[in-house]
Amino acid sequence: MSTIIDLTAPMFDGAPTMPMDPKMSLTWHCSLDTLGYNLSRLTTSTHQGTHMDAAKHFYKDGECIDEVSLDRCIVRAVKADLTGKKPGDPIEPADLEPYEKFIGQGPARGTGILLHTGWDKKFPDQSFFSGFPYVTKGLADWFTEKKAGLVGMDMPTPNGTDWKYVHIKMLGAGILIVEGLANMERLPWDTLFTFYSLPLKLQGRDGSPVRAIAIAD
Repeated sequence: MSTIIDLTAPMFDGAPTMPMDPKMSLTWHCSLDTLGYNLSRLTTSTHQGTHMDAAKHFYKDGECIDEVSLDRCIVRAVKADLTGKKPGDPIEPADLEPYEKFIGQGPARGTGILLHTGWDKKFPDQSFFSGFPYVTKGLADWFTEKKAGLVGMDMPTPNGTDWKYVHIKMLGAGILIVEGLANMERLPWDTLFTFYSLPLKLQGRDGSPVRAIAIAD
C-alpha cells in the first residue's frame, strides 16, 4: 500500500517571511454571526511557506507559474540526506554524487532531487531565514549539467549570498525550484518516490505556494 507524506509547511496569520517580503495575513472577512457563513481573507506573497519558483522570478520574459506544465510538477524524485550539514555549511556536488545514479530515471526533464537538511525544524522561528546550509554556485552548475528537472529543499532559499547566480543558473536551465519543504525525515531514502508540488494558477506571476506531498511506493 502507498503512503502519502505531507511535505508542506503550515500557513497561518503572521507566519514569518523573508525580511523584504510582504507579511502574511489570514483573517476572518465574515462569520456565521455576521453574514451567515464563514469566509477568510488571505494576503500573502507568491513565495510564502512551501512554494515554487518559476523562471519569471528572475527573468523579465521568463516562464510564468501558470505556464509551467503540470507534468513537471509531478515527478519521480529522490531524497538526498544532508542532515549531517551544520548551519552555514556549503552543499557541494560531492554531497550529491551518491544520488547521481537516480538522475535520468525520470521523464525527459530529469528526476527531482529533494535536499533534506532538517532546517525546516527551525520554522516558524525567524532564525529559519538565516544561517542555513546552502547550495553553492558549483552545485547549481552541477544540477544544470545533470539536467535535473526539479530541485526541492527544506531551506527558505537555495543560497542567502549568491542567491542571484544560483536562481538564474537553475531557473534558466528549466529547473523548477521548490523551497520551504517540511517533514522530509518521513521520506524513504535510497529509492525513488513520486513527488507532487502543484502551484496555484496565478496568471503571469513569478511563483506560488504549493501543497507538496510525496507518495512512497
